[in-house]
Formats: sequence, structure tokens, C-alpha cells
Amino acid sequence: MDSRQLEYFVAVAEELSFTRAAQRLFTVQSTVSAAIRGLETELKTTLFDRSTRRVELSPAGQALLPEAKDALEAMNRARAVVEEASTGLRGSLRIGTLTRLGLVDLAGLLGAFYQRYPLVDVQVTTSPSGSSGLADDVRHGRLDVALVGLGQSDLIGLEARELATVPYVVLVPSTHRLAGRAEVRLEDLAGERFVDMLPGFGNRTSVDRAFDAVGQPRRVQVEVPDLTTVPDYVRTGLGVAVVPAIEQGSQPGITRMRLTGVDLAWTLSTITLSGRRPSRAVAALLELVADSVRPGGTQF
Repeated sequence: MDSRQLEYFVAVAEELSFTRAAQRLFTVQSTVSAAIRGLETELKTTLFDRSTRRVELSPAGQALLPEAKDALEAMNRARAVVEEASTGLRGSLRIGTLTRLGLVDLAGLLGAFYQRYPLVDVQVTTSPSGSSGLADDVRHGRLDVALVGLGQSDLIGLEARELATVPYVVLVPSTHRLAGRAEVRLEDLAGERFVDMLPGFGNRTSVDRAFDAVGQPRRVQVEVPDLTTVPDYVRTGLGVAVVPAIEQGSQPGITRMRLTGVDLAWTLSTITLSGRRPSRAVAALLELVADSVRPGGTQF
């Protein structure tokens, strides 16, 4: 067997689809299928149980998967060590991040990384489904590292390195019945309409769970993809919001209050796949990330 066969096998195993694996590897499905058939012939076993509707790993495939990943990782490390010794750190780095991530100076971080490691090919992307989508991309090998805002229960299979924690606040129109208070409990917001992020974003998931835990499931009337636009909808009276503390600044028509009575905070972390040593490029990036966290408030 060769590294190409193993790479194709891992891609199909993680995607459970020959079509998606081919797209991920920038090749055609017939090439992936031929590589898997060749590997199965060499190993004299079936690695996937195929049907017209789905693809699943066979018992032999399940046994091979961790070994194949280790073998590919070892080959990549060996190649990287040799290349780095002769020309400097090389390789590729696929980074996922949230939109409008003001807590980290990502542009400055990547600029500093490029100055140190100009031979590393860096690709940056966001996910339309927020932190949960980024976490899924890391689990399935579509990203090497991501910046996410998820709680520990949503980080299964991932190695998380906490960067910062931000409290939640309540935003209401200045004319709202609660606007005169300094602090608010979740129970005080029973029956309110809410403005929040789309499902799948880490802060939306955390707040939904918090309301469910106090027996007050809420109704989100306005869903937006960018948290910085939430105050605009609150100001017009379309709902109230429970959001991570955005950066301090003038927000006419909005009253901000502390959230009390609940242990709720938004945590920004970097994530990589658990159980696997990060590549040298990922390790180099992680060394720089902590120095890029901005003090004070943020805008997510």
C-alpha cells in the first residue's frame, strides 16, 4: 500500500461518501474508487460496506482507520522535518474562524505567522453554521485548527486550548420595562421575544440550554448571522437579547444589564483533533495565538 491509497481511504472513512471524499481531495470519484479497490485487493479484505444509499466502514476498515491516520501523520512529520531542516518550515495550514472575531487580532496573527514562516500555505475560512460547523470540520479533517466559542460538552473528540472567557449581558430597548435595572435573571425574561444568532452558533446553543435549564424555553423571533447586528434589531423593539459582552461603546436606544443567577459565559478556544499530534505548522501557529488576544471587550 502507498500513502495515496491511505489518504483516499481516510477521506472516504471520514466523509462516508466517495463523492465528498473526491471533492475534498480535488479529484474525481472514479480515481478514489479505484484506489480503494486496489487497497482492498492488496489487503484481501473489504474495507467499506457499500449500498446504494450509504457507505459504512467494515470491521476491517474500522481497525485500519487509526493505523492509517498514524501512518500518514508519521510520513507527513518525516517529510516536514527534512524540508524544514533544508529550507525552513513548510506545509499547509487550514484555519477556521468566526465572522467579525474582534477578540483576536487574526490579521495581525497571520501576518506575524507569514513573516516567520513564509513557505507555509495558509487558508482561512468561516462556517455558515458557526462554531459547531467549524468543530465538525476539524473532526472530519477539513480544517487543521479553528477558533470557536463552544462549551466543553460540545468539544468531544477535540483538543481545546482556552484563550479568553467573556460574560453574557442582556440587551433591551431603552423603553423596555426592565431598562431601569442594573441586573437581570433569565426568569425575568419569560415571555419575551428574542433576537439571536442562527442555530449552530456556540453562543446561541449555550443560551438556549440555559433557558431550558430554568424551565423557560424561549422564542427567537429574529435570527441573524452576525452578532454585531443584534443591537440594531433590539433597538427597534423586535426582541431582547442575551449575548456575549460586545465591546463597550455608544449604543443609543439600548440598555445593557448584567446577567445574574446563572453560570453562563462565552469561552473562546482554539481546537485541534484530539489524540493526534498537531502538525509543525499548527504547533507554530498555536504558539502565536495567545499573544494575539485583545484585552477588554470584544465584538463577536
